[in-house]
Amino acid sequence: MKRLITTFFATGILASLMLLAPGQADAQDFVYEPTNPAFGGSPVNYSWMMNSANSQNKFQRSGSGFSRDPLANFEESLQRQVLSQLTRQIIGDRFGEGGIDLSERSNFEFGEFNISVNPGPDGVSIQIQNILSGESTTVTIPSGFSGGNFGGS
Repeated sequence: MKRLITTFFATGILASLMLLAPGQADAQDFVYEPTNPAFGGSPVNYSWMMNSANSQNKFQRSGSGFSRDPLANFEESLQRQVLSQLTRQIIGDRFGEGGIDLSERSNFEFGEFNISVNPGPDGVSIQIQNILSGESTTVTIPSGFSGGNFGGS
């Protein structure tokens, strides 16, 4: 009898719990709305997003060539032209009006630098060596490069 009462009591609790539970579960649709106005979000979010992005930006805006002062550009161009003309004059004085003949093997010494010009079948190899430190750099000019003389007028 005790077992019957326990079973009856357990069944009663289970039935009352079922009565208390809702009969139907309600749900809502999930709708995604983008935040960014560029992807269909509200245009009101634009200034907030821009300010947030600028505050996180770790790069500083540097001046580009377009925003430079025209007077500074003129001065820089003038300096380049004067240095170029001076270089032509020095090479012309040192090697004559023909400049350096790249079709012949030759060696030149300028202060602490030794320059070797070595023509070959693939082009001209120019080796620049620092006499004091022993460092060297080689520049190769392909044989299809126009001009045989360097530094002429």
